[in-house]
Amino acid sequence: FEEPEAPGSRSFFTEIIASISDIKFAKDGRYILSRDYMTLKLWDINMDSGPVATFQVHEYLRPKLCDLYENDSIFDKFECCLSGDGLRVATGSYSNLFRVFGCAPGSTEATTLEASKNPMRRQVQTPSRPSRPLSSITRVVRRGTETPGVDANGNSFDFTTKLLHLAWHPTENSIACAAANS
Repeated sequence: FEEPEAPGSRSFFTEIIASISDIKFAKDGRYILSRDYMTLKLWDINMDSGPVATFQVHEYLRPKLCDLYENDSIFDKFECCLSGDGLRVATGSYSNLFRVFGCAPGSTEATTLEASKNPMRRQVQTPSRPSRPLSSITRVVRRGTETPGVDANGNSFDFTTKLLHLAWHPTENSIACAAANS
């Protein structure tokens, strides 16, 4: 399975950001979820022409690829996971955040959540596109002055704290996240 490169889109970073860092089969065995630096892609094993869905995870970082290369963040290997019912996919990001996307046909669900030892932080909806809330994991927070950078939407990010490992419980709406030694 391979997605053809858009003409004229090749740059110094193309191969680095297109390298697959994780891949998982869906429970039913029909779909494969792959993660590269910028995106999650859902593939139907019966269609090799391209992914059936592509989810933008780090598109806001595209203008910063040079900086990410210099500080080696561009080589971070984020994992991906699928919910047991196959209706959602998730992957980690920076600032101890992770993204959850709905993958049912027609879904526009895109939620950003923070893995935190302090669950009583103030909830803030993230800007960008509309999202449908997840039933039991809807805590969406934006970190304050603890993080040094700000993306185009005004969201803070910190390249030193990242969620590289996620695992979705096979029957419950729970995600296990690993950040550093936690």
